[in-house]
Amino acid sequence: MAKFLIIRFSSIGDIVLTTPVIRCLKLQVPDAEVHFLVKDSFRSVVAHNPYIDKIHVLAHSWELMIEELKTEDYDYIIDLHHNTKTLRVKNALRKKSFSFYKLNIEKYILTSIKINVLPKIHIVDRYMKTVESFGVKNDGKGLDYFISREEETKREDIPASHSAGYIACVIGAAHGTKRWPAHKWKEFCREINHPVILLGGKEDMVNGNEIAAVDTVKVYNACDRFKLNESADLIRKAKLVITNDTGLMHIAAAYKKIIISLWGNTVPSFGMTPYYGDFSLTSLQLQTKVWCRPCSKIGYNKCPLGHFKCMEKISVDELLERVRQKI
Repeated sequence: MAKFLIIRFSSIGDIVLTTPVIRCLKLQVPDAEVHFLVKDSFRSVVAHNPYIDKIHVLAHSWELMIEELKTEDYDYIIDLHHNTKTLRVKNALRKKSFSFYKLNIEKYILTSIKINVLPKIHIVDRYMKTVESFGVKNDGKGLDYFISREEETKREDIPASHSAGYIACVIGAAHGTKRWPAHKWKEFCREINHPVILLGGKEDMVNGNEIAAVDTVKVYNACDRFKLNESADLIRKAKLVITNDTGLMHIAAAYKKIIISLWGNTVPSFGMTPYYGDFSLTSLQLQTKVWCRPCSKIGYNKCPLGHFKCMEKISVDELLERVRQKI
């Protein structure tokens, strides 16, 4: 029996994108035992994954974590984060490891001098290369996301006006330059003839209140009202998902939802678009051509040049039309 440690410390979307590796490794390698190492703050992302035999967390003590991992006596390490922290883990455990190539040089070339030398391959397929020597192949079933029955939302958790169906709008993102501006969301919500639920974190509550104020019956601000897996359930139950480039986008893809994604400083060619595997679904990406884009592989709090054209130029009218076509 082979014993594997898969490492991906963060963040939500990146962890969700590792789920095909977890599933395929568990199901295709006979008697494989699969453990997963993640930051404690992201444990809920994989807490209910049935293909993981044991979860380890990076919390308060690095030394205790390493000692715990040493007692497991792994056969192989699958490093899907590939940074200095994972290098420390691999050096401490001294087991045969397989790491994915992050394409940092290629991304730097694209963000700095705007020449695209990135391979046309999704990050999921790059992750899968780390386990191909074990005979593991991509099964084409896409991403996974599992929650417990206790984390499912109830009918009374959302307004009665939304119980017959709603559009989920993910207004949050880890960085400001990944967020469609609040005034754009306000215009969209004012014009759309459909119930809307806004999703985001604590930092999005103020913008959510401002957006919902355009029509407090039609628009429900759920930012910071639900835990992650409860928000995931709201995504699962939505008719359609409109989202920035963020973790809930990938959770929506795991649930095979119709997705319209809005792209600011990042670009789909980074290889992290919504991933459906072999399912006959495609997401729609709305983006604009501006000379300074992409400016970062991650993002900034504010546009470095001050104009934020990459998001400001995404048309509300075009989004409305796309939504009407999908609905």
